[in-house]
Amino acid sequence: MAGTGKTFLLIAGEASGDLLASELVLALRAQWPDAKFFGAGGAKMAAAGVELAFDMTQHAVVGIPTLGKFLALKRLADQLLALGIQRKPDVVIGVDYGGFNLRFGHAVKEYVRNHPETNWNPKLVQFVSPQVWASRPGRANLLAADYDLLLSIFPFEKAWYAKRAPKLRVEFVGHPMLDRIQKPEAGSRKSEGKLILLLPGSRKSELKHHLPVMLGALKYIQGQVPSVRARMVLPNEQIKGLAARAEQAGVEIQVGNLPDALAQADLAITKTGTVTMECAFFGVPAVTMYKKSLLGLGMALGIVTVKSLTMPNLMAGEEVYPEFLQDAATPENVALAALELLRNEPRRQKIQAQLAQIIASLGEPGANRRAAAAIASLFP
Repeated sequence: MAGTGKTFLLIAGEASGDLLASELVLALRAQWPDAKFFGAGGAKMAAAGVELAFDMTQHAVVGIPTLGKFLALKRLADQLLALGIQRKPDVVIGVDYGGFNLRFGHAVKEYVRNHPETNWNPKLVQFVSPQVWASRPGRANLLAADYDLLLSIFPFEKAWYAKRAPKLRVEFVGHPMLDRIQKPEAGSRKSEGKLILLLPGSRKSELKHHLPVMLGALKYIQGQVPSVRARMVLPNEQIKGLAARAEQAGVEIQVGNLPDALAQADLAITKTGTVTMECAFFGVPAVTMYKKSLLGLGMALGIVTVKSLTMPNLMAGEEVYPEFLQDAATPENVALAALELLRNEPRRQKIQAQLAQIIASLGEPGANRRAAAAIASLFP
């Protein structure tokens, strides 16, 4: 056991981070049974015993926030900092949500440096690396200046940081997905027709940009292969109403339980992002896409520096999943790539072999246990 009496301040700003933080809290309790947890997050953190100052998941931001949103986040950060100064936690942990958490971590360190008389100098930990390898790599130096530990869930990140920010301690702990999802037994997929999953995203803006392309692509595909069935998986009931067009087009709408849908799917048409790793875990061939105005601006200015926004492609160093961004994300382009993956069995088998190698590189289950052990090692 690492010791007793530790207090942790945790911040998670999205549903995925809320889940990850709740899992980490359970692992930390195995290290410190009498630890106390407070901060900002969502329902899953609260259920895990974290005392929440407010629900941070209501303030999720994609891209550059508006001035009003920025000021609102600044007020929340100030409130959290005041709470931290008052309660003096031993560890401050940012869980994903890099834009907010990196600024907050810097504010904590600035306060500590300017107020040595308070005798408060918490360990700063970031769980899940910001995508500094994709855009604004200079943020790695900001992490190195402020943070005691970065917990990585992708194997290539440790070497990336070692080259660009060698003073930052980075530990690859594995991917939490491996603890949450069980692979289906061989032969468990349903065989009646081909099933395509449509995975447009979890935010209103994503549905707005992605639904027209996906439904247009599906119409084209069904014109070629009438027996194809389609199911759209959405994360919550709140955005289900935005998918009325899909229901009118004969698409089955499913809320939650993505693993069950992936276990039955022959193909996915999906936004780029975390969900592509879940497709990879189940060995589902996919066509990925993303349309957003700020993405185009970032690519034009050279802020987005990677060749692909699809994680399996980045991990493989080549195009495993066909990817279409911005103007290239047209119904016809997506449909033609999808038809190729449905019809070309040798290519499907090659992709599935590549996906198996990618998932194997993530290591073994136990990411949160290893993360908690790495945090414990900060205290001799």
